[in-house]
Amino acid sequence: MSTPAYALIMLAAGVGIPILAALNASLGKLIGAPAAASVVLFSVALVSALCVTLFTGPKAIIAALQAPKYLWLAGVLVAFYVLSITYIAPHFGVGNAVFFVLLGQLISAALIDHFGLFGAGQTTLSLTRAVGILVMALGVGITQLTR
Repeated sequence: MSTPAYALIMLAAGVGIPILAALNASLGKLIGAPAAASVVLFSVALVSALCVTLFTGPKAIIAALQAPKYLWLAGVLVAFYVLSITYIAPHFGVGNAVFFVLLGQLISAALIDHFGLFGAGQTTLSLTRAVGILVMALGVGITQLTR
């Protein structure tokens, strides 16, 4: 796959995050139980991921069971994200919630890349890159001025 294809797929994933937040927050509010709405979301996600795994190579599940257990922390982090956005978005607004998630992502991504954490390729935080991240963070901040 090419770099533009990767970028388009990640752009689509980025578009999906606020939609996910809005849909799950609405479900949580409708049923009066954000945690139960998250269970529904994770159940649908599990079935979807299982279908893709069965199609692309089910042997990877066995390999995952043998992977270092700290790598499984990703599941806890996604649960934290979904539970928190499902609860907070109806009170704080989907846009506000996602903007602060984005700010956290910028900070975390810069640190992960700079130090090559969790097996990621190392990309030094140059002055140019730091300024770019700062501009993005300022953009997130500017969106909050109209609250």
